Amino acid sequence: MEIHRYEKIWTAAALLLIVGLIATVTYGAVGPGVKMVDDSGGTIDSGSLDETEFADPGVTRTGENQYEVHVIARQFLFQPGTTSPIRVPANSEVTFYIVSADVVHGFELAGTNVNTMVVPGQVTKVSVQFDEPAEYGIVCHEYCGSGHHTMAGQLVVVPEDEYDTEGN
Repeated sequence: MEIHRYEKIWTAAALLLIVGLIATVTYGAVGPGVKMVDDSGGTIDSGSLDETEFADPGVTRTGENQYEVHVIARQFLFQPGTTSPIRVPANSEVTFYIVSADVVHGFELAGTNVNTMVVPGQVTKVSVQFDEPAEYGIVCHEYCGSGHHTMAGQLVVVPEDEYDTEGN
């Protein structure tokens, strides 16, 4: 039995598309900078945040060009971030520790690869490097109630020489 030349071409093209799809999905799952949220941040009792490091959320310097930011997500604001922007210096590595005080929220820094869920009882830990001064919007991307559309904040990356003089 002879297979027609056009059938061979279409079969090869279909197989090539299948292999390409599998390669794309595999790269998307294990590509650089892509990782799943795990429990590395630990767990917390959302009802007693006042007795933890989240009692006074904000920015803390932990080393040379290294900072930690503790954020509480609650209906319908980020604390800090919504009423006053989070300020960090350029050329720094920032680790965010985010908790929810009430329901499931999202935490996305628009324009970066920071995009995670914030689940009550779990501390979400995400690290990012900020090289240049810029402003980023903070968005909740998980529906959290009737005021969800108003839940937004701001992160400002300021030049290093301005960071200490602004009373951060």
